[in-house]
Amino acid sequence: MTTEVVLSAALRNNLLSLQRTQSNIDKAQQILSTGLRVSSALDNPQNFFASQSLKNRSSDLSRMLDGIGQSIQTIKAADAGVTALTKLVDQADSLVQSAREAITDGQVQASVTGNTKLSGVQNLTTLSGIADTDAIEFVIKNKDGVQLTLSSASVSIANNDSIDQLISKINDITDNTGSTSATNGEELIKAELDSEGRLRITALHGNTINITFNSSTGTAGGGTDQALASALGFSNIAKVTTTGAATSAVEFTAIPTLKLESGVFYTATTGTLSSASTLLTATRTTDGGATARFATATTSEIDITVNDRTTVSIAFDATTTVQHIVDGINTNPSLNKLLKASYDETTGKLSIEAASSEVSTVRIAVDESAGNTAVADFDFGVDTQFAAGGAGGTEGENFVFATAAATLARLESDYDTVLQQIDQLVLDSNYRGVNLLNGDDLTTFMNEDRSNKLVTKGQVLSSAGLAIEDADFSTLTKIESSQSEVLAAKETLRGFGSTIANSLSIIQTRQEFSTSLIQFLNEGSDKLVAADQNEEGAKLLALQTRQQLGVTALSLAAQSQQSVLRLF
Repeated sequence: MTTEVVLSAALRNNLLSLQRTQSNIDKAQQILSTGLRVSSALDNPQNFFASQSLKNRSSDLSRMLDGIGQSIQTIKAADAGVTALTKLVDQADSLVQSAREAITDGQVQASVTGNTKLSGVQNLTTLSGIADTDAIEFVIKNKDGVQLTLSSASVSIANNDSIDQLISKINDITDNTGSTSATNGEELIKAELDSEGRLRITALHGNTINITFNSSTGTAGGGTDQALASALGFSNIAKVTTTGAATSAVEFTAIPTLKLESGVFYTATTGTLSSASTLLTATRTTDGGATARFATATTSEIDITVNDRTTVSIAFDATTTVQHIVDGINTNPSLNKLLKASYDETTGKLSIEAASSEVSTVRIAVDESAGNTAVADFDFGVDTQFAAGGAGGTEGENFVFATAAATLARLESDYDTVLQQIDQLVLDSNYRGVNLLNGDDLTTFMNEDRSNKLVTKGQVLSSAGLAIEDADFSTLTKIESSQSEVLAAKETLRGFGSTIANSLSIIQTRQEFSTSLIQFLNEGSDKLVAADQNEEGAKLLALQTRQQLGVTALSLAAQSQQSVLRLF
């Protein structure tokens, strides 16, 4: 017995035709649903693998494009940093200009102003503390530290002299050093009354001036000398100074800067400057000379007094180095807000300068109490060789900083603040671990196999990298040096800005090219495998029509067999 159904040839042909039509319909529906006429290697191996190759390159370029975008952001961050740094350097330049104006306008001079109103005084000897033949003595050194020969080293106050006559006598003092002097025959001192009638004495030509008050009665440095200084309004700055062998004087030294700069510290070896680690007792006053700058006793100390009220003692002995003096000032909480000290091993000079606009006077002295036989020779100003006087107490000198010292100290502080902000801004310009402003290099890959790259070189643009030193506005020469540093820093910033701008332009161009290339690759890939939706839709419609016709034909073919049923 058989279960096989026998189909007629017509039915079988129609059935096979319908199956082929359904298969084509299924394929057309898949193409329409996926949008691909080649969706696997079975459909068309050549087109399929060619399309995959294009897609893979497009994907690799897309990932590379992300790196290019991050490089652009890194350079933009650096460019913003350069713009901000340029503004800060411009600000530093304006501070230097202000300091320069202060000096060139004559504000920075060795100048002192009394605190007593003297205008209208017709007879100075009627004032308490002033007597006939009392004298004011002057010592002047030029910028090179050379003591000038004066036409008159002192001015005497005669009976019935008015304040105007005293001023005239002081102003008549001229340089009598000789034909080699830059100011030979010119006035060296300008005396005048300020708007409040107080006596002001100024050393011209940037010179340093020492003024001593010498009364015609009493002992040198005694009460009558102090009374003379007080009567003329200088009691707050004219101090008793021991000049050796128990001899004293009431005096002060006015300097044209806000920095005390010592003479050169030599060693006993000819042609050798002292280093910071040289023992004080090993320093010499002349090149290879025998005279020591410092001789110590058991209880030696140097006293530093600021504004006649803050005194700090720095002990020294046979084991003390030059650096000890520097550290004694810079680490002392009572001094380091007012003064800052440094030692330059290239020049062999010790410097003590104002760190605050509050500083007006500084007294340097060696303590000779308790039989101390110490000697300290800094060679500041006019007379700072403090020899053992043998009378006990202290021997020192009172220095009056330049009239614009407060202004310049403030400008120095502002300048250093700007430098600190430059350093901080450089550190803050980091983007994802790369800081072009702090010397890091940026590598940007331009193609998918990383065979083409662009390296953007970083540069250290901190204050040190720009070669901008801390502020020192003590002299016109040093201010001009700061100005040269600032101008050079501007050129450095402009050059670096131009370099990264060139890199940015190249990278942006490659970014645009890569974006276009990715689009071309995707289009090429699609052309190999993508289907024409209109064409595939028309095919499906035709196949569906053919399917309906096939069903009808199958029905007609079956009618011949149905006619057999009528026989029963």
